[in-house]
Amino acid sequence: MSNKEETNEEIQEERTEAIDDSGGSETETEMTELEKAQADLSEMEDKFLRARAEIANMSNRFKNERELLVRYRSQDLGKKLLPSLDNLERAMAIEVDDEQGASLKKGISMVLESLQAALKEEGIEEIPTMGEVFDPNLHQAVQTIPASDETPADTIVEVLQKGYKLHDRVLRASMVIVAQ
Repeated sequence: MSNKEETNEEIQEERTEAIDDSGGSETETEMTELEKAQADLSEMEDKFLRARAEIANMSNRFKNERELLVRYRSQDLGKKLLPSLDNLERAMAIEVDDEQGASLKKGISMVLESLQAALKEEGIEEIPTMGEVFDPNLHQAVQTIPASDETPADTIVEVLQKGYKLHDRVLRASMVIVAQ
C-alpha cells in the first residue's frame, strides 16, 4: 500500500468517526431535550392538578359560606325584635279590670302570638330555662341562691330575662338566678 492510499484510508476513517460522533451527540441532545420536555410536562400537569384542586376547595368553601348566610340571615333582625317581644310579654303580665283593658290585652296577645310564630318560622326559639341545669353557653347567671333539698345545685330557679337562639347560635343568653 502506498502512502497515498494509507492517507486516504485514514481520512476516510476520520470522517466515519466524525459522522459517528456527531450522530451520537445529536441523539444525546435529542434525549436531553425529550427528558426536559417530559419533566416540563410533568411539572405542568402537577400545577394543573393543584390549581384544579384549589378551585374545587374554593367552590366548596363559598358554597358553605352561602349556606351559612342563608341559615343565619335572620340573626340581626331577630336581635332587634327581641326587646319588642319582651315589652309585649310585660304588657301581657299586667292585670286589667275593665272591658277596655281586656280588649287591649287581647290585641296585644294577638300581636305577641304572630310575632312569636314569625320568629319560630325563621328558626328563632326560646332557650329552655326553668328547672334546667345551668349551662354557661346558654344562660347568664346574675344571682345565686343557696341550694336546698327542693332545688339541687346548678339548677335555674328564676328567669329574669328570656334567652333566644337561632338554630344553634345564641342570640341572647337567658338571664337567670341559679341555686348553688
